[in-house]
Amino acid sequence: MSSDTLPTENGSTDAVPTIVSAAAPHAPLGDVGPLVLGGNVFGWTADRDASFAVLDAFVEAGGRSIDSADVYSAWAEGNSGGESEAILGEWFAAHGRRDDVLVATKVSKHPERPGLARDNVRAAVEESLTRLQSETIDLYYAHADDETQSPEEIAATFDELVREGKIRAIGLSNFAPERLRAVVEAARAENLTPAAYSQDRWSLVERSIESELVPVLADLGLTELPYSSLASGFLTGKYRPGVEVDSPRAGGAGSYLERPGAGDLLGALDGVARAHDVEPASVALAWLRTRPTVGAPIASARTTDQLPALVASFTLDLTPADLRDLDAASDALG
Repeated sequence: MSSDTLPTENGSTDAVPTIVSAAAPHAPLGDVGPLVLGGNVFGWTADRDASFAVLDAFVEAGGRSIDSADVYSAWAEGNSGGESEAILGEWFAAHGRRDDVLVATKVSKHPERPGLARDNVRAAVEESLTRLQSETIDLYYAHADDETQSPEEIAATFDELVREGKIRAIGLSNFAPERLRAVVEAARAENLTPAAYSQDRWSLVERSIESELVPVLADLGLTELPYSSLASGFLTGKYRPGVEVDSPRAGGAGSYLERPGAGDLLGALDGVARAHDVEPASVALAWLRTRPTVGAPIASARTTDQLPALVASFTLDLTPADLRDLDAASDALG
């Protein structure tokens, strides 16, 4: 991937990756906002009341997109999946906010609805619509690939849902570059609705998609809405050597400290955060928003106390020097 000096949003210049796109971006949902609120915590680490408070505060702050999945949060003791969608549906019913937000959810990982076979997807979308108390899902993802289904079959299944008005846009999540390309090109070849969005793991400490997947997304004109943008909380800055953090995700986030260069990356985040008078999380999210193909990062909050750092990222413009410092520290990470 080459680098050129290109203008940033504030008119300054900096060396950023250049990816030549053969297709115009296709974003049928329009502006999803500067950040997508992750719904994985709803019904898991955030109960109904806490979830409602976070949702209310997010929308009042100007947020307009929420991400969920039918499997959220089947991994939690006592849960079976669908809890996040159900809470969202109750919030819509209680507050009348359905038209205020764009809602994304996913299929293929629910323990009772695995895979992307046509009948399974059609049953799953009806169940999600019921839980969401909605007539339409704005963005519906294949949560993971299912290689028992051909690209043509996957494309046809999701196109049916668009034509029937059950979903507005199609996304592919966690697909290998060659399979993603095959599904999108199969749809276009048959004049079906192509996927317009991708959702994959991407952050300052997880950049593997940049070498192969991101150029494919750019070539096809897909918008990336990355998850794990804060690396399970590591990029909030609260995980430090010798510090114990009370969080269900502490094990995963804390493991990043073991990587060579992790301390230097946290130091770079701290420095940029101090310069802008924001939290490290705000910087990490603003950095990701500058990456090629990214429409908006996804991040979650289980309490309203965690929202200000996310909201501060909405309008945070990093300088060329900030980006150089963060890129250098990220590139050096072992």
